Amino acid sequence: MAINRKVQTLDEFTLQQLRDFPQATGELSNLLRDIGLAAKRINVEVNKAGLVDILGDYGTTNVQGEEVKKLDIFANNQMMGVLQHGVSCAGIGSEEMDEFVVFNDEISNKSKYVCLFDPLDGSSNIDVNVSIGTIFSVYRRVSELGKPATEADFLQPGNKQVAAGYVVYGSSTMLVYATRRGVNGFTLDPSIGEFTLSHPDIKCPPNGKLYSVNHGNFFKYEEPVKAYITACQKKDKTNGGPYTQRYIASMVADVHRNLIKGGIFMYPGTSDRPEGKLRLLYECNPFAFIMEVAGGKASNGKQRVLDIVPTKLHQRTPFFVGSIEMMQELETYLKPE
Repeated sequence: MAINRKVQTLDEFTLQQLRDFPQATGELSNLLRDIGLAAKRINVEVNKAGLVDILGDYGTTNVQGEEVKKLDIFANNQMMGVLQHGVSCAGIGSEEMDEFVVFNDEISNKSKYVCLFDPLDGSSNIDVNVSIGTIFSVYRRVSELGKPATEADFLQPGNKQVAAGYVVYGSSTMLVYATRRGVNGFTLDPSIGEFTLSHPDIKCPPNGKLYSVNHGNFFKYEEPVKAYITACQKKDKTNGGPYTQRYIASMVADVHRNLIKGGIFMYPGTSDRPEGKLRLLYECNPFAFIMEVAGGKASNGKQRVLDIVPTKLHQRTPFFVGSIEMMQELETYLKPE
């Protein structure tokens, strides 16, 4: 994958996309630029963590029963605030909120899109300075324009996404987003305060040497999953290996690395949580969309993730995503007897 050295900002890139499609209204481009603005604001606070009183627990739990971090709340407020004050979003759904929020005003009701997001993925790593991120997806509304958005706008299968992306707050801050035209990555240049195109037309290598899974849950996984993980550990030069295990416990960082270098990320169901831990709408669908556009594949172990029709906002699912050849090998283990 070539690294682009010509400086082109996120705003310039989205405007160029508009020039290529004169019939486009610009709403999606505006929405993506709004998300970029929210990401820059979140990045500022992430970089100050430890210097200001923004580390630690907020003192509440979210709808999933998880401890909410102070930065979770800040990130959620930034994402919601920027999108609400823009002109291209009719409503939002967030991992940190029990219900979706409709922006019920004249301008928002005319907007074609809704946005779902995990404002700060990997927040358990905040206090120890490990990479975290923001995940988002965009859907075209199915409800009548000019009226408030409805639940049906948010409970769409992932194959209806028009865009999805994520932001990694790491050694550098990077925004990656996909439309059906391709996947592009933008690195935040702190000298000008802008996301600049650094990774054009990202393609996931068809194969890789990395597998990412929580080995601590190994004995809780189903037998086919354990068999595949064992096979990964036994890989050598005679059978396509050796494979290396890399697991950060920050999904954004793990999948980003595998997208760039080639690899597979797995978060299977367990004996005590057969439905898995990851949220379909806020985590799995966006990454499944990005990876498929980049040439990879995503599954819940039984079917394509993007074909799952959600029945509730905070639905969970097992999740396997990565390089297409590694996913195909995994599927030979997961096939029913």
